[in-house]
Amino acid sequence: MLAAVATGLAVLTPVADAQVGTGPWISDSPSYSEQERGCGDISGLTFKLTCSTGSGDQRAERRYTTYTGGTHQFEGSFKITSMSGSRISLKQTFRDGSSAGPFFLLAVEKGGRLYAVHGGETIATGATVGTSVRVNTINQVGSTHKVYINGSQKDSVSSPSGSYYDKFGSYRTASGKGPITVEWSGIKFWHK
Repeated sequence: MLAAVATGLAVLTPVADAQVGTGPWISDSPSYSEQERGCGDISGLTFKLTCSTGSGDQRAERRYTTYTGGTHQFEGSFKITSMSGSRISLKQTFRDGSSAGPFFLLAVEKGGRLYAVHGGETIATGATVGTSVRVNTINQVGSTHKVYINGSQKDSVSSPSGSYYDKFGSYRTASGKGPITVEWSGIKFWHK
């Protein structure tokens, strides 16, 4: 009897409850590459911009594999451990393929305001040095892209059909500059 129960549980392990959104969700483990440019530095899940340069390509990021179609969820928590710069992108959803380019960029200003880079609207406040913030994005390709901060939905925009990928770390926006040190943790992915 125990063997049957154990076998039954093993079959269910790929299905996982995500922090937000309705399931069922299936856990993913996508591969990634790391990008360090300019004064960007990566050490494990710590992402730094070590300079105050307000120009050029300054980034320290993880870029995950591309997906097409379906519904995909990212989850991760970040804590800014030092920041004397401002307007640094922390989480990105990018379009890939023929429409390649930034789709949604979540950035932080000195003082803790989280905002959408395209449009500038405030997503949340309180992302101050030393505070842990959980970010979830749910991209239902061809329908909607939703952003949750600490479990509460804060943004929803239309999501065109096509291919996408997720990135996180620290990336100087066009109007931003470092330095910043950001520690990420609890990185998870799901699809349905």
